Amino acid sequence: MSKTPIALQLYSLRADSAQDFPATIRAVAQMGYEAVEFAGYHNMGAEELRAILDETGLKCAGTHTSLDSISDQNLQETTAFNATFGNSFLIVPGVGPEYQGTRDGALRLAEKLTQASQTAAEFGARVGYHNHKWEFAPLGTSGDIAMELLAANTPPEVIMQFDTGNVQEAGVDPLPFIEQWKSRIATIHLKPFAQNFENYYIGEDDSNWQGIFAALEGGKTQYFIVEQERYPQPHSPQECVARCLKNLRGMGK
Repeated sequence: MSKTPIALQLYSLRADSAQDFPATIRAVAQMGYEAVEFAGYHNMGAEELRAILDETGLKCAGTHTSLDSISDQNLQETTAFNATFGNSFLIVPGVGPEYQGTRDGALRLAEKLTQASQTAAEFGARVGYHNHKWEFAPLGTSGDIAMELLAANTPPEVIMQFDTGNVQEAGVDPLPFIEQWKSRIATIHLKPFAQNFENYYIGEDDSNWQGIFAALEGGKTQYFIVEQERYPQPHSPQECVARCLKNLRGMGK
């Protein structure tokens, strides 16, 4: 059975990307990553992105895009742009306060994602949602969890892009959600979580990686996506994400 490809969320190298995006993508390929997930394009057009991916041999594991970009009036343009460089995963990385903190807000967001999913299917694409801390905090007196509401109130085609670090920042064990919704986690963010900042690397942190990967078994995850947002000194962001990849390879991934 083939291994799940490992990608890098390029937000991990946001400062480097802002200075020289093509050089940063080349560096990611040289580290041994197999794919990238975009979080902005740094003024590069779709054809230019296609060219740099072709040059490096990297695949596109998805892109983080706004909720507005997957609205009915914008989705055709968004999918066409992404199709040029081989991407069909359109992931919303966050939403405005009108969708946060209440059961009603979560359900209205679920309606938006459901509608976008139906339209995206017409253009050969899928939409999804990426969690932060708040989606795992109890909502008011109901105690509902927003991410669970989103999963339960959207069709199976909507990707639940689970972030292992963010859920632990909320004080929640990641395993139950993975086990319940693994068929919806087409892509997963592997993000370190550590009480000790010095151990903020995948495989050296406080996450139960063996349990996480075991919980994903039998699911439909197509990409493991490394995301690093903190960089223990004196290591550079590139050194940090290279270390995460090395540790994952050491786990047999």
